[in-house]
Amino acid sequence: MTDDAPRRWGRRQLLQTGAVALGGAGAGWSAAAVALPAEHSDAPGAADDGATPYAASPGTSTVAFHGPHQAGIATPAQAHLSLLGLDLLPEVRAEGLGRLLTLISDDAARLARGLPALADTEPELATTPARLTATFGLGPRVMSDLLGSTVAVRALPAFRTDRLDLAWGQTDLAVQLCADDPMAVAHARRMILKDVSGFARVRWIQDGYRHAHGAVPDGTTMRNLMGQVDGTVNLAEAMPDFADLVWSDETGFEGGTFMVVRRIRARMESWDRVDRVGREAAVGRRLADGAPLTGTSEHEEPDFEAVDDLGFPVIDPASHIARARSADPRERFLRRAYNYTVPDPSRPSGEDSGLVFIAFAADVDRQFVPVQRRLAELDRLNEWVTTIGSAVYAVPPGAAEGEYVAERLLAV
Repeated sequence: MTDDAPRRWGRRQLLQTGAVALGGAGAGWSAAAVALPAEHSDAPGAADDGATPYAASPGTSTVAFHGPHQAGIATPAQAHLSLLGLDLLPEVRAEGLGRLLTLISDDAARLARGLPALADTEPELATTPARLTATFGLGPRVMSDLLGSTVAVRALPAFRTDRLDLAWGQTDLAVQLCADDPMAVAHARRMILKDVSGFARVRWIQDGYRHAHGAVPDGTTMRNLMGQVDGTVNLAEAMPDFADLVWSDETGFEGGTFMVVRRIRARMESWDRVDRVGREAAVGRRLADGAPLTGTSEHEEPDFEAVDDLGFPVIDPASHIARARSADPRERFLRRAYNYTVPDPSRPSGEDSGLVFIAFAADVDRQFVPVQRRLAELDRLNEWVTTIGSAVYAVPPGAAEGEYVAERLLAV
């Protein structure tokens, strides 16, 4: 931008200096103040000569930011993730939190539509959102100390296999950014980080990936870096009990959910020395197609009672799928995991690899904790994986047009 171009910094200067009181007890921007341009269309208009227009590029596909639930939860998982863990500055209280959430909600809504953020110095990078979503979570301290909320966000209990590093631990806020294009994710991350610079510090950034968009058919279960299909038994929005298992019905938090983040390191150096039979036995599924060892297709129900010719169980009772399975239908949650790989010269492989495991549940204690406890007690995969980071967040309901995320929580 040139020096004589119209400046758009007034909004941020007002917000950060407190000249405009936003997000305090019952205070918020008016609908007019946060009005966004018209919804960006995914497809180009018809040609003047009446010819059929070209199909829209996948890069122009959008996911609505506003709605009863935040995007990036039930949304089919995109190819790329950047998860931000933020700690509020000591002086930031509820009013400042409201200003921050106003800023990032406004910019996230614009970027999701393929429009530049209000102070975007690289607006050309915003034109291909590629199903960009931004999902905001509030940590336990924010919910209890800043908001005085009755919505409980409890830390997970200690699991004996955890080797937690505070560098990957609980933060005040989490922002999950996902898109099918890493450029869209990177640009959105930069805009969000510019927004939060006067309110919070970055504790960690966890980037992750799945197959590139179009590399595998839609609906294909992802594979983790250990070569196994990951997430075969998962919730789908079409399931009749999806809403009960994912969305909260707690008063004042209806339509919200809770997010568990676990950073799981894989010891690939030792996994590489395990033969194919051993790998499949540890998980209980075939590598080739993800089918249970008792079946012929990925989604076939495992037969945990089946035995081989010698009378031994075909699926080891200590295998991952056996320990994760429960007869209680409430012990299910929505998985949204991503692989990660970062350079680490201290390791023989030169890299640190694993899984950014993200799960959403209406009741973490009831749905997630029992499953994780069984895995920690006796899961053959524990020989090769270790959880090094853990955090839990309340994910407020979605925002309507003219609102920012969590506005109703701050107005209580």
